[in-house]
Amino acid sequence: MRLGIDRLLAEPELRKPLSGRRVALVAHPASVTADLTHSLDALAACPDLRLSAAFGPQHGLKGDKQDNMAETADETDPRLGIPVFSLYGEVRRPSGQMMSAADVFLFDLQDLGCRIYTFVTTLLYLLEAAAAQGKEVWVLDRPNPAGRPVEGTTLRPGWESFVGAGPMPMRHGLTMGEMGAWFVERFKLDAAYRVIEMEGWKPDAAPGFGWPEERIWINPSPNAASLNMARAYAGTVMIEGATLSEGRGTTRPLEVLFGAPDIDAAAVRSEMARLAPDWVAGCALREVWFEPTFHKHARTLCHGLMVHAEGRFYNHERFRPWRLQALAFKAIRRLYPDYPLWRDFAYEYVFDKLAIDVINGGPGLREWVDDAAAEPGDLDALAAADEAAWREAMAPRLLYR
Repeated sequence: MRLGIDRLLAEPELRKPLSGRRVALVAHPASVTADLTHSLDALAACPDLRLSAAFGPQHGLKGDKQDNMAETADETDPRLGIPVFSLYGEVRRPSGQMMSAADVFLFDLQDLGCRIYTFVTTLLYLLEAAAAQGKEVWVLDRPNPAGRPVEGTTLRPGWESFVGAGPMPMRHGLTMGEMGAWFVERFKLDAAYRVIEMEGWKPDAAPGFGWPEERIWINPSPNAASLNMARAYAGTVMIEGATLSEGRGTTRPLEVLFGAPDIDAAAVRSEMARLAPDWVAGCALREVWFEPTFHKHARTLCHGLMVHAEGRFYNHERFRPWRLQALAFKAIRRLYPDYPLWRDFAYEYVFDKLAIDVINGGPGLREWVDDAAAEPGDLDALAAADEAAWREAMAPRLLYR
């Protein structure tokens, strides 16, 4: 199979519309070609392209900002001499000065297939700026490593944020190329938009189910360290809104359902299986002990559960990470009714809402966890309707079958 960047480099006809125009690249560490050359270097080596600027999203063009909400400054690329603008520094939306640096913007970010992963919102903001400035955006498409499954409640009106670009479920099932087309339609953007499609991507084919086995995994952000993390992320990212550890400060962040020094993980796993056995299917849950070197519960021994959505334990159709994580919260609340579960801080610069609600695009999941009378079927009913509506709406927009 070939990715968008590989096709653009290999097919001169695709590059013809770029002749004589200034081109900017939006990229991060996973923006590489089939031979692992970074897209910035590969495009700079093209004699018929005029590369005038580069942009880095959250965590930076180099991916060097480890933690969330760690900002990156603008700089000049020392080898190419072009400006490198940060879209997670003084601004989140490209400024007019930034947009004036190019005529066409090539967007080449590897995504994880989850609404909260901020590269989705960065694409929307770029499209909005391009529409306002009369610029053109091309998405060099890449796989959605989580594949086509859709899961989670839809973001509610008024809950938009940098981790909530629009009314979509947590696990959206689209590529960035498909998402950009939906943004243009949904927000009625008068932007020149093009997708350089992949060739040969089979999102439902085993064993990768979205991630081609021949492609090397490179972290698109510092804590996205594996395909297992990418599959689990639509659930485990919710721990960022909880007092529990998501494994930051260890070598396997966001691959655990929780870690805490004062919770019996074995008891939680048993309670999860009792409450909703179908929701723990499709993966293996393994007891782990870890001591984070930084972040929540730093230098404290934690007991938790690790998710293994990989190898013989993975069932693509049955694995539902959003429900799995919700169930872990519910089991903890049942076993420890007074546990201070929800973290109160300004998540992605939203100061007037709980972080867990910002992450979920509304209070529904938290309210379900905290309601002692609420059962798994209640949350399932909320989510299932939203999931069905999204699948139906997106079906005609899919570029890859």
